[in-house]
Amino acid sequence: MTPRTPLTGIALMLAAMAVLPFLDVVAKILGQQGVPIMQIVWARMVFGAVLTLPFAAARVGLAGLIPDRPVMHGLRATLLIAATFFFFAALTFLPIADALAIFFVQPLVVTALSPWVLGEQVGRRRWTAVFVGFIGTLIIIRPGLQAINAGVILALAAGTSLALYMLMTRRISGQAAAIVTTFHTSAMGGLITTAFVLFLWKTPTPEQWGLYLLIGIIATGGHVLIVLAYDHAEASLLAPLAYTEMIMAVIAGWWFFGDFPDVWTFVGVSILIASAVYISIREQARLGA
Repeated sequence: MTPRTPLTGIALMLAAMAVLPFLDVVAKILGQQGVPIMQIVWARMVFGAVLTLPFAAARVGLAGLIPDRPVMHGLRATLLIAATFFFFAALTFLPIADALAIFFVQPLVVTALSPWVLGEQVGRRRWTAVFVGFIGTLIIIRPGLQAINAGVILALAAGTSLALYMLMTRRISGQAAAIVTTFHTSAMGGLITTAFVLFLWKTPTPEQWGLYLLIGIIATGGHVLIVLAYDHAEASLLAPLAYTEMIMAVIAGWWFFGDFPDVWTFVGVSILIASAVYISIREQARLGA
């Protein structure tokens, strides 16, 4: 068993959050080059499966790579495909930081739906946090004060899809090693997206093939860092650090595309993050009770 070293866990989590926004940078660059969004999602799934294959095989052997619950993994893969597709599509309309800010609605949706999907009890304090987080989302979007473009709707759809994915993940948590579950999801996602890209395939240039591989490396590397982080520190310590991704998203968006969020976006993000962190703390308290 890996010894608990919280500082190492914090460092690994911060490293993951510093790496993952570059996945969005590459996806946005490919989108600007006219690559179909579904083809970018296909690359994320297929290269993700290829890169996680050695880790999963080392953990359970080749026989263990066959999913024992293909329907469940297929459903999770479909939700992850939807979340990835909607978010990458949102990047064609919004700066990375703005899309990510709206995407942060995901933990609020998980909390709001958990009573119906998982049968969990949600107390008044967590419902209040959901409501406050919703206000933060409205501040970011500002309906009525600015035109709501398609990117806002797509980012909200991405956050909702990932929330459903997380709820399905909770239902099967603890049944297999995280890296094995990740491989199963990526492999199923690769099969599903292949069926779609056959009808819209655009032959990539050598540079685009390199960017496809980079997407797989960033996604896999970020996930491995997160898994390693949770081997060293408790979830209650690490979960709030996930929101540091916003820092690198702002830097990357400014550096590569000249985008920078306005003041109200930062205000809304602050409220949204505060409510999500509170929900995380209450969740840990509930599980520890």
